[in-house]
Amino acid sequence: MKKKLLLTGHAGFVAGSVVWQARDDWDVYGISRSQTPEKREGFQSYQFDLTNTDALRECFEAIKPDAVIHAAAIADIDYCQANQDQAQAINFSTTHELAKLCASYNAKMVFCSTDTVFDGKKGLYTESDPPNPVNFYGETKVRAEQSVLEQLESGVVARLPLVMGLPILGTGNSFLAKMMTAMSTGQAMKFPENEIRTPADVITLGAALLELAGDHNNGIIHLSGSTVINRYEMGKRIAAVLGYAPELVLPTDSNAMPDRAPRPIDVSLDNSKAKSILNTPMQTLEQGLQLVLTSKDKQNNE
Repeated sequence: MKKKLLLTGHAGFVAGSVVWQARDDWDVYGISRSQTPEKREGFQSYQFDLTNTDALRECFEAIKPDAVIHAAAIADIDYCQANQDQAQAINFSTTHELAKLCASYNAKMVFCSTDTVFDGKKGLYTESDPPNPVNFYGETKVRAEQSVLEQLESGVVARLPLVMGLPILGTGNSFLAKMMTAMSTGQAMKFPENEIRTPADVITLGAALLELAGDHNNGIIHLSGSTVINRYEMGKRIAAVLGYAPELVLPTDSNAMPDRAPRPIDVSLDNSKAKSILNTPMQTLEQGLQLVLTSKDKQNNE
């Protein structure tokens, strides 16, 4: 008998990868504000706003999940900065409520956090480095992390980096999809040269989150890729693999753009812990890109 997984934000980018990879081992119950774009075997969806705590409790009672992967969030940094009450309600309060429910029902919780909890002054951050966010989005995620870790001994805080991939279920927010659409018609794209990241592919992240939902690991873990790179160089390397002209990748400075919330410079993550405790391998930039492209072909042929 399959275990039951409750997945928030199932119409999003990372959660779509979880749905696609979970079908052999889990019955997945997804919650999203948007309608499910398609039906899949072993997947059932619920449509409501996570801030509706009554609906969330009723859903939990009906499903009684073995594990929860909480991927829903307002991840737009500038929107969070300008709409702090809403960002606090979605990114912190719903996480706090979910952690309480997981504690009540003895469900494993895996919370998707972010590399943006750090100030970007150091780089290659480990799980023991103290968070110090430079924008309100990062602040909400730090509070949410603390709530999960305080309420659940078995809770997992999975910090995700810049995510590379193509949408699987729903549209998501894929820079790679936007890049391919633009450059296929000869349009250039700007990439911040000042931001250093450890990008991870969406297929590896989906597999790692599912592994964490089903194992006995807890605490904080960095699910980052194995390539430390600035986003402009990343764009050039991806363009080269995909066969696009290098001049279509343009450098920019994200902190020089007007009306934007501050961005940390170097929030590269050390993934040594993930490599040591997970069966899911952490990929380099090129390995992750090939995995994304191969997986997309498999999905198209299903």
